[in-house]
Amino acid sequence: MAGRFASISAMTSSLPSALSRSVWGSGPGLLLAHGAGSDVRDSFGPVIESLAQSRTVVGADFPGSGSTPLADGPLSLDALADGIVESAVQSGLNTFAISGFSMGTTVAVRAAVRHPDRVTALVLSAGFARPSPRLLLAVETWRALGRRDPRGRELAAYLSLLVGGPEWLEARSGAEIEEQLGLFAAGMPAGTDAQLALFDHLDVRADLARVKVPALVVSPTGDLLTTPVHSRELAEGIPGARLAVLDCGHAIAAERPTEWAALIREFLDGVGG
Repeated sequence: MAGRFASISAMTSSLPSALSRSVWGSGPGLLLAHGAGSDVRDSFGPVIESLAQSRTVVGADFPGSGSTPLADGPLSLDALADGIVESAVQSGLNTFAISGFSMGTTVAVRAAVRHPDRVTALVLSAGFARPSPRLLLAVETWRALGRRDPRGRELAAYLSLLVGGPEWLEARSGAEIEEQLGLFAAGMPAGTDAQLALFDHLDVRADLARVKVPALVVSPTGDLLTTPVHSRELAEGIPGARLAVLDCGHAIAAERPTEWAALIREFLDGVGG
């Protein structure tokens, strides 16, 4: 075991010595990989409690999110993948499924390819194999607004329009919209720009055919950030992957937490992941 830790630590030298992590529940292992500009609790929300009723859920925050300090240099996909796997192993899990959300789907795919002895199944929600030109444009705008004023109303409004499903947003009251803007303005992690900088280099298309574990791809039909075309590319590239749709926007945890948790539980129970 010591040798295993040593080999992973050597590959995560660009990250802090350890990612901050939380552990919930008991049972088969499930590792969570969150989205950019977010953290585990923000990306998965109430879904965590539901999943932890029957599983040991480990959530590791990327550098600059949660309690994890910023990295000394640029982030890399390999280092993030190795880092979350190390977090699960340090939490006492020898094998585990991975549920990735948004950018966390690329981290999950790379982790499954780099650590096939550890990863038993994948759930890839609102994700992508590579960012399309439209997604890169959205990220470029996000970064520009964040540099100008990371707690400003402009960035908060932009993100609200981007991650909220159109129907869900239309149903919000003015007070609810203002509350959401306040949450966005107050909650942007310090590592957001470094995480978004990864998008210029993210491409796991070549990894997809190498995934040898059961995979579920969850596609929000109203996702304006990682549009359904990205989910289809994931599902078509992974041998035997299943595709499920949810009627919501990118922020699944806010719009469809119960349905999302049920999809994850039923899939993992069915494949023994």
